[in-house]
Amino acid sequence: MTDEHLGKLRWRCRRGMKELDLLTLGYLEQHYPTASAEEQQAFAELLEAQDPLLMSYMVGRETPTDPVVARVVSVIRTQLSSDAPE
Repeated sequence: MTDEHLGKLRWRCRRGMKELDLLTLGYLEQHYPTASAEEQQAFAELLEAQDPLLMSYMVGRETPTDPVVARVVSVIRTQLSSDAPE
């Protein structure tokens, strides 16, 4: 994985909503480096989604049809719930 590749993903993590920025960048920094190639590809595909759909995935209103993308969303949502203040 090159710095250029990570830079492109980091740029694609910049969304129209700050909340999505934090979630996608959090996954990129904490989980992406150790994720399987299949999950890394699924994350890249997830970043192609429009913000409203991506937010629907993050809050659980919708579930991705692709099981690998759904697994990545689940990791991000788990990260969201573990970062929440108690």
